[in-house]
Amino acid sequence: MTTSEAGAEPQGVAVRVVSRIDEIDAAAWDACAGDEDPFVSHAFLHALEESGSASADEGWLPQHLVIEGADGRIAAVAPTYVKGHSYGEYVFDWSWASAYRRAGIEYYPKLQCCVPFSPVGGSRLLVRPDATEVPYRRVLLAAMVEMTVQSDLSGAHMTFCTEEEYDLAGELGLLQRTGTQYHFFNEGYESYDDFLAALLGRKRKVIKRERREAQSCGATVRAITGDELRPEHWEAFYGFYLSTIDRKWASPYLTKDFFFRIGETMPERIVLMLAEQDGQPVAGALNLLGKKALYGRYWGSSADHKFLHFETCYHRAIELAIELGLERVEAGAQGQHKIQRGYVPVPTYSAHFIVHPKFRRAIDDFLQHERQALAEERRALMAQSPFREHRAR
Repeated sequence: MTTSEAGAEPQGVAVRVVSRIDEIDAAAWDACAGDEDPFVSHAFLHALEESGSASADEGWLPQHLVIEGADGRIAAVAPTYVKGHSYGEYVFDWSWASAYRRAGIEYYPKLQCCVPFSPVGGSRLLVRPDATEVPYRRVLLAAMVEMTVQSDLSGAHMTFCTEEEYDLAGELGLLQRTGTQYHFFNEGYESYDDFLAALLGRKRKVIKRERREAQSCGATVRAITGDELRPEHWEAFYGFYLSTIDRKWASPYLTKDFFFRIGETMPERIVLMLAEQDGQPVAGALNLLGKKALYGRYWGSSADHKFLHFETCYHRAIELAIELGLERVEAGAQGQHKIQRGYVPVPTYSAHFIVHPKFRRAIDDFLQHERQALAEERRALMAQSPFREHRAR
Protein backbone atom coordinates (compact mmCIF):
# COMPACT_ATOMS: atom_id res chain seq x y z
CA MET A 1 0.00 0.00 0.00
CA THR A 2 1.28 3.45 -0.88
CA THR A 3 0.68 6.71 0.92
CA SER A 4 -1.78 7.77 -1.75
CA GLU A 5 -3.78 4.58 -1.24
CA ALA A 6 -4.17 5.50 2.42
CA GLY A 7 -5.73 8.79 1.37
CA ALA A 8 -3.67 11.84 0.58
CA GLU A 9 -4.00 14.90 2.76
CA PRO A 10 -6.61 17.38 1.45
CA GLN A 11 -5.05 20.47 -0.04
CA GLY A 12 -4.18 23.09 2.56
CA VAL A 13 -4.29 20.69 5.54
CA ALA A 14 -0.97 20.48 7.36
CA VAL A 15 -0.12 17.90 9.99
CA ARG A 16 2.62 18.77 12.45
CA VAL A 17 4.42 16.53 14.90
CA VAL A 18 5.17 17.51 18.49
CA SER A 19 7.63 15.67 20.69
CA ARG A 20 6.05 16.56 24.05
CA ILE A 21 2.38 16.68 24.91
CA ASP A 22 2.96 19.73 27.08
CA GLU A 23 3.64 21.62 23.84
CA ILE A 24 -0.10 21.32 23.22
CA ASP A 25 -2.57 23.34 25.27
CA ALA A 26 -4.45 20.97 27.57
CA ALA A 27 -7.85 22.49 26.85
CA ALA A 28 -7.25 22.30 23.09
CA TRP A 29 -6.22 18.62 23.32
CA ASP A 30 -9.18 17.74 25.53
CA ALA A 31 -11.57 19.54 23.18
CA CYS A 32 -10.57 16.88 20.64
CA ALA A 33 -10.37 13.98 23.10
CA GLY A 34 -13.74 14.65 24.73
CA ASP A 35 -14.70 13.71 28.26
CA GLU A 36 -15.79 10.11 27.79
CA ASP A 37 -12.41 8.35 27.97
CA PRO A 38 -9.92 9.38 30.70
CA PHE A 39 -7.02 7.55 29.03
CA VAL A 40 -6.76 9.94 26.08
CA SER A 41 -7.06 13.00 28.29
CA HIS A 42 -4.18 15.46 28.34
CA ALA A 43 -3.72 14.89 32.08
CA PHE A 44 -3.25 11.12 31.75
CA LEU A 45 -0.87 11.27 28.78
CA HIS A 46 1.04 14.17 30.35
CA ALA A 47 1.50 12.16 33.56
CA LEU A 48 2.93 9.25 31.56
CA GLU A 49 5.48 11.50 29.87
CA GLU A 50 6.45 13.75 32.77
CA SER A 51 6.84 10.82 35.17
CA GLY A 52 9.32 9.19 32.81
CA SER A 53 7.04 6.19 32.23
CA ALA A 54 6.50 6.88 28.52
CA SER A 55 9.69 8.58 27.39
CA ALA A 56 12.41 8.24 24.79
CA ASP A 57 14.68 6.68 27.44
CA GLU A 58 12.09 3.94 27.93
CA GLY A 59 11.61 3.31 24.21
CA TRP A 60 8.54 5.54 23.83
CA LEU A 61 9.43 8.65 21.79
CA PRO A 62 6.36 10.92 21.69
CA GLN A 63 5.51 12.05 18.15
CA HIS A 64 1.96 13.31 18.58
CA LEU A 65 0.10 14.39 15.45
CA VAL A 66 -1.66 17.76 15.47
CA ILE A 67 -3.86 19.40 12.82
CA GLU A 68 -5.00 23.00 13.00
CA GLY A 69 -8.15 24.09 11.22
CA ALA A 70 -8.60 27.14 9.02
CA ASP A 71 -9.53 29.16 12.12
CA GLY A 72 -6.14 28.43 13.69
CA ARG A 73 -7.61 26.23 16.42
CA ILE A 74 -6.50 22.64 16.92
CA ALA A 75 -9.00 20.47 15.07
CA ALA A 76 -7.54 16.95 15.49
CA VAL A 77 -4.80 15.12 17.37
CA ALA A 78 -3.51 11.57 17.79
CA PRO A 79 -1.34 10.13 20.61
CA THR A 80 1.54 8.67 18.65
CA TYR A 81 4.97 7.28 19.58
CA VAL A 82 8.01 5.91 17.83
CA LYS A 83 8.75 2.63 19.59
CA GLY A 84 12.03 0.79 20.02
CA HIS A 85 10.34 -2.37 21.36
CA SER A 86 6.88 -3.92 21.79
CA TYR A 87 6.53 -3.75 25.57
CA GLY A 88 3.48 -2.15 27.15
CA GLU A 89 1.18 -2.51 24.13
CA TYR A 90 -0.93 -5.66 24.77
CA VAL A 91 -1.50 -6.30 21.07
CA PHE A 92 1.32 -8.73 20.67
CA ASP A 93 3.54 -8.57 17.60
CA TRP A 94 6.60 -10.36 19.00
CA SER A 95 6.30 -13.10 16.36
CA TRP A 96 6.32 -10.46 13.62
CA ALA A 97 9.48 -8.91 15.06
CA SER A 98 11.07 -12.36 15.32
CA ALA A 99 10.28 -13.12 11.68
CA TYR A 100 11.84 -9.82 10.61
CA ARG A 101 14.95 -10.59 12.62
CA ARG A 102 15.32 -14.03 11.06
CA ALA A 103 15.01 -12.42 7.63
CA GLY A 104 17.72 -9.92 8.50
CA ILE A 105 15.32 -6.97 8.43
CA GLU A 106 14.86 -4.36 11.17
CA TYR A 107 11.41 -4.35 12.79
CA TYR A 108 12.22 -1.55 15.20
CA PRO A 109 11.68 1.34 15.29
CA LYS A 110 7.97 1.38 14.46
CA LEU A 111 5.14 3.89 14.89
CA GLN A 112 2.50 3.26 17.54
CA CYS A 113 -0.78 5.17 17.92
CA CYS A 114 -2.06 4.18 21.33
CA VAL A 115 -2.25 4.97 25.04
CA PRO A 116 0.91 3.51 26.57
CA PHE A 117 0.45 0.60 28.99
CA SER A 118 -3.35 0.77 28.65
CA PRO A 119 -5.23 -2.07 26.92
CA VAL A 120 -8.40 -0.01 26.88
CA GLY A 121 -10.47 0.48 23.75
CA GLY A 122 -11.34 3.98 22.64
CA SER A 123 -10.79 6.67 20.03
CA ARG A 124 -7.25 7.17 18.80
CA LEU A 125 -8.05 9.66 16.04
CA LEU A 126 -9.27 12.55 18.17
CA VAL A 127 -11.28 15.23 16.38
CA ARG A 128 -12.97 18.29 17.85
CA PRO A 129 -16.74 17.66 17.44
CA ASP A 130 -17.39 20.89 15.55
CA ALA A 131 -14.43 20.40 13.18
CA THR A 132 -16.25 18.98 10.18
CA GLU A 133 -14.77 20.84 7.24
CA VAL A 134 -12.15 18.13 6.56
CA PRO A 135 -12.16 14.31 6.99
CA TYR A 136 -9.64 14.64 9.80
CA ARG A 137 -9.54 10.98 10.82
CA ARG A 138 -8.60 10.01 7.30
CA VAL A 139 -5.94 12.73 7.26
CA LEU A 140 -4.45 11.50 10.54
CA LEU A 141 -4.21 7.94 9.20
CA ALA A 142 -2.60 9.19 6.00
CA ALA A 143 -0.11 11.18 8.09
CA MET A 144 0.85 8.06 10.04
CA VAL A 145 1.52 6.20 6.81
CA GLU A 146 3.52 9.14 5.45
CA MET A 147 5.58 9.42 8.65
CA THR A 148 6.28 5.69 8.58
CA VAL A 149 7.57 5.78 5.01
CA GLN A 150 9.51 9.03 5.32
CA SER A 151 11.16 8.02 8.61
CA ASP A 152 12.07 4.52 7.37
CA LEU A 153 10.01 2.79 10.04
CA SER A 154 8.80 -0.79 9.60
CA GLY A 155 5.15 0.02 10.08
CA ALA A 156 2.43 1.96 11.87
CA HIS A 157 0.08 0.40 14.42
CA MET A 158 -3.14 1.84 15.83
CA THR A 159 -4.13 -0.34 18.76
CA PHE A 160 -7.30 -0.62 20.86
CA CYS A 161 -9.09 1.76 18.54
CA THR A 162 -12.84 1.98 18.04
CA GLU A 163 -14.68 -0.26 15.61
CA GLU A 164 -15.41 2.82 13.50
CA GLU A 165 -11.69 3.65 13.25
CA TYR A 166 -10.94 -0.02 12.53
CA ASP A 167 -13.42 0.04 9.65
CA LEU A 168 -11.99 3.29 8.27
CA ALA A 169 -8.45 1.90 8.45
CA GLY A 170 -9.60 -1.20 6.57
CA GLU A 171 -11.17 0.97 3.85
CA LEU A 172 -7.82 2.73 3.46
CA GLY A 173 -5.93 -0.54 3.06
CA LEU A 174 -4.49 -1.06 6.54
CA LEU A 175 -4.47 -4.59 7.93
CA GLN A 176 -7.11 -5.34 10.56
CA ARG A 177 -6.66 -7.26 13.77
CA THR A 178 -9.07 -8.25 16.51
CA GLY A 179 -8.57 -9.48 20.06
CA THR A 180 -10.77 -10.45 22.98
CA GLN A 181 -11.51 -8.83 26.33
CA TYR A 182 -14.16 -9.36 28.99
CA HIS A 183 -16.62 -6.62 29.89
CA PHE A 184 -19.59 -6.36 32.24
CA PHE A 185 -22.65 -4.70 30.72
CA ASN A 186 -25.23 -3.01 32.88
CA GLU A 187 -28.59 -4.20 31.55
CA GLY A 188 -30.48 -1.52 33.43
CA TYR A 189 -29.96 -3.13 36.84
CA GLU A 190 -31.22 -1.05 39.73
CA SER A 191 -29.11 -2.94 42.28
CA TYR A 192 -26.45 -5.61 42.58
CA ASP A 193 -29.20 -8.04 43.60
CA ASP A 194 -30.87 -7.38 40.23
CA PHE A 195 -27.65 -8.43 38.56
CA LEU A 196 -27.47 -11.59 40.65
CA ALA A 197 -31.06 -12.39 39.77
CA ALA A 198 -30.09 -12.45 36.09
CA LEU A 199 -27.64 -15.31 36.72
CA LEU A 200 -28.17 -19.05 36.70
CA GLY A 201 -28.88 -20.27 40.23
CA ARG A 202 -25.70 -22.32 40.61
CA LYS A 203 -23.58 -19.44 39.27
CA ARG A 204 -25.23 -17.01 41.67
CA LYS A 205 -24.44 -19.29 44.60
CA VAL A 206 -20.78 -19.51 43.59
CA ILE A 207 -20.44 -15.72 43.50
CA LYS A 208 -22.16 -15.30 46.87
CA ARG A 209 -19.91 -17.92 48.45
CA GLU A 210 -16.84 -16.37 46.86
CA ARG A 211 -17.71 -12.95 48.24
CA ARG A 212 -18.35 -14.36 51.73
CA GLU A 213 -14.97 -16.08 51.74
CA ALA A 214 -13.23 -12.92 50.51
CA GLN A 215 -14.75 -10.97 53.38
CA SER A 216 -13.96 -13.67 55.95
CA CYS A 217 -10.33 -12.53 56.15
CA GLY A 218 -11.56 -9.48 58.03
CA ALA A 219 -10.64 -6.96 55.34
CA THR A 220 -12.98 -4.13 54.49
CA VAL A 221 -13.04 -2.68 51.00
CA ARG A 222 -13.87 0.94 50.28
CA ALA A 223 -13.88 3.05 47.12
CA ILE A 224 -11.66 6.13 47.40
CA THR A 225 -11.95 8.92 44.85
CA GLY A 226 -11.55 12.65 44.36
CA ASP A 227 -10.49 14.68 47.37
CA GLU A 228 -10.41 11.53 49.53
CA LEU A 229 -7.22 10.35 47.80
CA ARG A 230 -4.14 10.95 49.96
CA PRO A 231 -0.39 10.43 49.42
CA GLU A 232 -0.43 7.49 51.82
CA HIS A 233 -2.96 5.73 49.59
CA TRP A 234 -0.61 6.05 46.62
CA GLU A 235 2.37 4.88 48.68
CA ALA A 236 0.44 1.76 49.64
CA PHE A 237 -0.88 1.15 46.17
CA TYR A 238 2.50 1.53 44.51
CA GLY A 239 3.78 -1.18 46.84
CA PHE A 240 0.90 -3.41 45.70
CA TYR A 241 1.68 -2.63 42.05
CA LEU A 242 5.32 -3.66 42.53
CA SER A 243 4.30 -6.85 44.34
CA THR A 244 2.23 -7.91 41.33
CA ILE A 245 5.13 -7.08 39.00
CA ASP A 246 7.49 -9.16 41.14
CA ARG A 247 5.16 -12.17 41.19
CA LYS A 248 4.85 -12.09 37.40
CA TRP A 249 8.58 -11.63 36.84
CA ALA A 250 7.74 -8.49 34.90
CA SER A 251 9.14 -4.96 34.68
CA PRO A 252 7.43 -1.96 36.31
CA TYR A 253 6.44 0.23 33.39
CA LEU A 254 4.97 2.94 35.62
CA THR A 255 6.92 5.05 38.07
CA LYS A 256 5.66 6.05 41.49
CA ASP A 257 5.57 9.63 40.25
CA PHE A 258 2.98 8.66 37.63
CA PHE A 259 0.49 7.55 40.26
CA PHE A 260 1.04 10.67 42.34
CA ARG A 261 0.59 12.85 39.25
CA ILE A 262 -2.77 11.38 38.22
CA GLY A 263 -3.84 11.63 41.86
CA GLU A 264 -3.12 15.35 41.73
CA THR A 265 -4.35 16.22 38.24
CA MET A 266 -7.37 13.95 37.68
CA PRO A 267 -8.56 12.68 41.10
CA GLU A 268 -12.22 12.87 40.10
CA ARG A 269 -11.57 10.24 37.42
CA ILE A 270 -9.90 7.77 39.76
CA VAL A 271 -11.53 5.11 41.92
CA LEU A 272 -9.12 3.25 44.18
CA MET A 273 -10.66 0.12 45.69
CA LEU A 274 -8.64 -0.23 48.87
CA ALA A 275 -8.86 -3.28 51.15
CA GLU A 276 -7.84 -2.66 54.76
CA GLN A 277 -7.28 -5.06 57.63
CA ASP A 278 -6.94 -3.75 61.17
CA GLY A 279 -6.67 -0.27 59.72
CA GLN A 280 -3.79 -1.17 57.40
CA PRO A 281 -3.99 -1.41 53.58
CA VAL A 282 -3.53 -5.00 52.40
CA ALA A 283 -4.70 -4.84 48.77
CA GLY A 284 -5.90 -2.41 46.17
CA ALA A 285 -7.32 -2.11 42.66
CA LEU A 286 -6.96 1.03 40.57
CA ASN A 287 -9.86 2.02 38.33
CA LEU A 288 -10.39 5.00 36.06
CA LEU A 289 -13.84 6.47 35.73
CA GLY A 290 -15.17 7.40 32.33
CA LYS A 291 -18.46 9.00 31.35
CA LYS A 292 -20.02 5.63 30.52
CA ALA A 293 -17.62 3.03 31.90
CA LEU A 294 -15.43 2.04 34.81
CA TYR A 295 -12.02 0.83 33.66
CA GLY A 296 -10.09 -1.61 35.85
CA ARG A 297 -6.34 -1.27 35.47
CA TYR A 298 -3.99 -2.46 38.22
CA TRP A 299 -4.22 -4.75 41.21
CA GLY A 300 -1.85 -5.79 43.95
CA SER A 301 -1.70 -7.02 47.54
CA SER A 302 0.76 -7.41 50.38
CA ALA A 303 -0.28 -11.00 51.12
CA ASP A 304 -2.51 -13.76 49.77
CA HIS A 305 -6.16 -13.45 50.78
CA LYS A 306 -8.49 -15.95 49.18
CA PHE A 307 -10.82 -14.37 46.61
CA LEU A 308 -9.91 -10.83 47.69
CA HIS A 309 -8.63 -10.19 44.16
CA PHE A 310 -12.02 -11.06 42.65
CA GLU A 311 -13.89 -9.10 45.31
CA THR A 312 -11.80 -5.95 44.89
CA CYS A 313 -11.40 -5.99 41.11
CA TYR A 314 -14.60 -7.50 39.74
CA HIS A 315 -17.49 -7.70 42.20
CA ARG A 316 -16.97 -4.23 43.66
CA ALA A 317 -16.55 -2.77 40.20
CA ILE A 318 -19.93 -4.18 39.12
CA GLU A 319 -21.56 -2.84 42.29
CA LEU A 320 -20.15 0.63 41.68
CA ALA A 321 -21.09 0.65 37.98
CA ILE A 322 -24.70 -0.20 38.86
CA GLU A 323 -24.74 2.42 41.62
CA LEU A 324 -23.44 5.12 39.25
CA GLY A 325 -25.61 4.04 36.33
CA LEU A 326 -22.62 3.29 34.10
CA GLU A 327 -23.06 1.23 30.95
CA ARG A 328 -20.20 -1.19 31.50
CA VAL A 329 -17.06 -2.26 33.34
CA GLU A 330 -13.93 -2.99 31.31
CA ALA A 331 -11.73 -5.21 33.44
CA GLY A 332 -8.48 -5.09 31.47
CA ALA A 333 -6.66 -7.57 29.29
CA GLN A 334 -7.08 -11.36 29.22
CA GLY A 335 -8.77 -13.53 31.82
CA GLN A 336 -11.41 -16.15 30.95
CA HIS A 337 -12.04 -16.46 34.69
CA LYS A 338 -13.94 -13.16 34.43
CA ILE A 339 -16.78 -14.88 32.56
CA GLN A 340 -18.00 -16.66 35.68
CA ARG A 341 -18.17 -13.29 37.43
CA GLY A 342 -20.48 -11.61 34.94
CA TYR A 343 -18.06 -10.39 32.27
CA VAL A 344 -18.67 -11.47 28.68
CA PRO A 345 -16.19 -11.77 25.77
CA VAL A 346 -16.11 -8.84 23.35
CA PRO A 347 -13.84 -8.02 20.40
CA THR A 348 -11.11 -5.41 20.48
CA TYR A 349 -9.73 -3.70 17.39
CA SER A 350 -6.43 -2.57 15.92
CA ALA A 351 -5.09 -1.61 12.49
CA HIS A 352 -1.62 -2.03 11.02
CA PHE A 353 0.31 -0.55 8.11
CA ILE A 354 3.25 -2.82 7.16
CA VAL A 355 5.79 -1.32 4.78
CA HIS A 356 7.54 -4.48 3.56
CA PRO A 357 5.30 -5.97 0.82
CA LYS A 358 6.12 -9.65 1.43
CA PHE A 359 5.69 -9.37 5.16
CA ARG A 360 2.50 -7.36 4.63
CA ARG A 361 1.03 -10.25 2.62
CA ALA A 362 2.15 -12.84 5.16
CA ILE A 363 0.78 -10.86 8.12
CA ASP A 364 -2.49 -10.19 6.28
CA ASP A 365 -2.94 -13.92 5.73
CA PHE A 366 -2.22 -14.61 9.41
CA LEU A 367 -4.68 -11.94 10.56
CA GLN A 368 -7.49 -13.29 8.39
CA HIS A 369 -7.15 -16.69 10.06
CA GLU A 370 -6.72 -15.16 13.51
CA ARG A 371 -9.88 -13.04 13.20
CA GLN A 372 -11.93 -16.08 12.26
CA ALA A 373 -10.48 -18.20 15.06
CA LEU A 374 -11.09 -15.53 17.70
CA ALA A 375 -14.67 -14.96 16.55
CA GLU A 376 -15.33 -18.69 16.88
CA GLU A 377 -13.65 -18.72 20.28
CA ARG A 378 -15.83 -15.87 21.54
CA ARG A 379 -18.94 -17.73 20.46
CA ALA A 380 -17.74 -20.85 22.28
CA LEU A 381 -16.89 -18.87 25.41
CA MET A 382 -20.43 -17.57 25.62
CA ALA A 383 -21.44 -21.13 26.49
CA GLN A 384 -19.70 -20.52 29.84
CA SER A 385 -21.79 -17.42 30.52
CA PRO A 386 -23.36 -17.36 34.01
CA PHE A 387 -26.45 -15.56 32.70
CA ARG A 388 -29.80 -17.25 32.31
CA GLU A 389 -29.99 -15.64 28.87
CA HIS A 390 -26.90 -15.33 26.68
CA ARG A 391 -25.66 -11.78 26.24
CA ALA A 392 -23.41 -12.01 23.21
CA ARG A 393 -21.80 -8.74 22.12
